[in-house]
Amino acid sequence: MKGADDKMPTYITLTRYTQKGIETIKESPARLDKVKQGFRHMGAELKQFYLVAGQYDVIVISEAPDDETAMKLALLIGSGGTVRTETLRAFNEDEYRKIIGALPDAVV
Repeated sequence: MKGADDKMPTYITLTRYTQKGIETIKESPARLDKVKQGFRHMGAELKQFYLVAGQYDVIVISEAPDDETAMKLALLIGSGGTVRTETLRAFNEDEYRKIIGALPDAVV
């Protein structure tokens, strides 16, 4: 059983449809299913998917074993030409507290 420290890193992917993606929008659910399969195949998990209004079209919350795997997934998804992505490494509250707690005293 995994402990709390064994949790995979979390990533937030901000996605915009390309012209090709909009032109083939009805195929988008099938593409999402393939993306989910790709995540599982690479040992990652697409945790949440949101269609959003605003600057981005879709936001995905995922977990991957490491940054390299997350980058491979972003490149694989982008290579289809239907979306452009921006992936951010996200730190939860426990990780945030650990990072802040490990900071040395200010040197300035």
